[in-house]
Amino acid sequence: MPISTEYVARETVSNLWRNRLMTIAAVLTVAVSLSLVGAALLLKQGAARAEAEWQRGTEVMVWMKPTATHAEETAVGTQLRGLSYLTGCRFYNQTYDWHEAKQLVGNVYVESGVTAKQTPASWRCTPLHPADANAVIKRFAGQAGVLKATAPLKQIRTEQHVINILQWVFLLVALVLLISAAVLILNTIRMAIFARRREVSVMKLVGATNWFIRLPFMSEGMVQGLLGSGVAAAVVYGLHVLLDRIGGGTSGSVLAQMRMTGWEVFVTDVVVVAIGVLIGTGGSALAISRFLDV
Repeated sequence: MPISTEYVARETVSNLWRNRLMTIAAVLTVAVSLSLVGAALLLKQGAARAEAEWQRGTEVMVWMKPTATHAEETAVGTQLRGLSYLTGCRFYNQTYDWHEAKQLVGNVYVESGVTAKQTPASWRCTPLHPADANAVIKRFAGQAGVLKATAPLKQIRTEQHVINILQWVFLLVALVLLISAAVLILNTIRMAIFARRREVSVMKLVGATNWFIRLPFMSEGMVQGLLGSGVAAAVVYGLHVLLDRIGGGTSGSVLAQMRMTGWEVFVTDVVVVAIGVLIGTGGSALAISRFLDV
């Protein structure tokens, strides 16, 4: 029997309407399952972005001796700005660092008798990668006019460790949810086709080819997957908007650091829709195969 696009479209719409309860069940299954998958993928990307934000916020500090000359301070600054793995190098004089220390420590710092002239000035730079901070510390150790170079290396390692664990956890959750979604969607489609097994048998008996029978069912699965994944994509976008609003008030919060661009969310939604269509189409083809041998 020849297969036409008009026939496939007509049969798809007709079957979806006749079996609308099973269609709704399949669409909801796809929507719920892929919403969880999309949320896990979104959180994984958010964790990666938070790591990048923390890395950009890492500073390496080169503290100058209180007795360092202007020439020594300038020489250190020239070397720092010449390093390709550092960016945003800024100099803070003794008065600024003294006031900052007073704010951090409180009146204890003033009562100890430390004056601005006894407080070291500092060069502060942001490494492109946190691991580069250690290279700066080694490079300026013992240099003329330099008291010491410091960086929150322990904090960096802890943050990287935590973020790596979070990314693997979210990835594992996404994979488990994806497998669960595939099984749920396949079972739902199989139940819908099982209810119409007599119809398939009759079509086989009158001479219909396997592809003549299979294509309308695959088209149904594709539509169900598209509708369900479309709902899931909307849910994922809604989650992005919600997290964006919650974390938008405080720039230093974890949620604020996990905020993603609209393009990243769009790509995630495209992946979710593609998965839904693939599982819907493939699941229908797999489910109908067992009923073609009559």
